[in-house]
Amino acid sequence: MKNKYYVLSATILVFDHLTKWLVRAYLDPKDPIEIVPNCLRFTHVQNTGVAFGFFADLHAPWKPYVLAAMAVLAVIVILIYSARMPSSRTLLQLALAVTAGGILGNFADRIIHGFVTDFIEFHIKETFHWPTFNVADSAITIGIALLLIDTVKNPEPAEELEEN
Repeated sequence: MKNKYYVLSATILVFDHLTKWLVRAYLDPKDPIEIVPNCLRFTHVQNTGVAFGFFADLHAPWKPYVLAAMAVLAVIVILIYSARMPSSRTLLQLALAVTAGGILGNFADRIIHGFVTDFIEFHIKETFHWPTFNVADSAITIGIALLLIDTVKNPEPAEELEEN
């Protein structure tokens, strides 16, 4: 990732941890706060799994280490890819920085607490619930979306493969 984007990653990491700290300090897991009736609430959840709670029911002593290693590997790949891509690919560099900030936010939470604090819950009445998420998860999702947009707007690698 180019140097100026490290600040963005760090800002996401700090904001993510500030919101998670507020949730852990002030939101009782048994007493969610309805923000938008029948649509959005803040619910304190401790997620020991990964995205959407996958692997939360897996109780293995090696699980935290594997999940941490996956996060470290993902950030290393992002840093290498960013370094090899031109600075002029602003959207790409932004996407990588936002994604890395989100990954680092959840990684730090998992290392410090042994779980990831999730708290944003979208639901439709009580019939549909999107899995509870956090700022880091949002950053990762936005980063991946920006990466897809950049890929569509800049298909140069695909053109290079076709020429060879």
